[in-house]
Amino acid sequence: MPPRHLTMKAILLDIEGTTTPIDFVHQTLFPYAKAKIGEYIEVNFENLKREISEIKVEYKKDLTNQIYGRKFDEKSAESIAEYLKFLIEVDRKSTILKSLQGKIWQDGYESGELKSVMFEDVPRAFERWYGQGKTIAIYSSGSVLAQKMIFKYSNFGDLTPYISAYFDTSVGHKREKQSYENIAQELKNRKREILFISDVLEELEAAHHAGIDAILSDREGNALITGKHSFEVVQNFDSI
Repeated sequence: MPPRHLTMKAILLDIEGTTTPIDFVHQTLFPYAKAKIGEYIEVNFENLKREISEIKVEYKKDLTNQIYGRKFDEKSAESIAEYLKFLIEVDRKSTILKSLQGKIWQDGYESGELKSVMFEDVPRAFERWYGQGKTIAIYSSGSVLAQKMIFKYSNFGDLTPYISAYFDTSVGHKREKQSYENIAQELKNRKREILFISDVLEELEAAHHAGIDAILSDREGNALITGKHSFEVVQNFDSI
């Protein structure tokens, strides 16, 4: 039987729970960034004026909404780092946090402290799709830099030669229909020619409402899906 979705010209992939185990993100990457972020802010403080300004705006919203009650001192590297650690703990999809995490992870990958983990079917799927002339693109809440690092320094070697495009929250949040319309425009593909794979129903629904085909990734270690849906479910990429 030939693989499904042969008419698709582009494969758009989530990372966490789709190409990469959730445990690697939550038990390796997040703790690593949290442990290193204080030192990173202190060493790079003078070059982070724009980032600190954006962090302050986010802090003010959290203070107003009584989400974060501790004092924030924009002149204190320690105070800034404590707030960023809080954002990591609550898994905030903050563009500025993700940008800083990406730079910290880059240092870790390049030093050899970090090596990313891919599911074993990912490299062979990339090779197959690439050989079929399909565009492979990534869409994650992590920064584009973080995305590139996770595929460059993987347990299967450098997978970036297979990937044509990377998208983060600068294109829009992952649960918003417009984000997928923006991606389709960037990829220069008709929406019905793009297949999106993710482990999050709300993301699949947003893509579906934008006219993009979507598949639910049900990998080992993923959270149990309890909501009703009509999406095709896959445990790996071998049938795609």
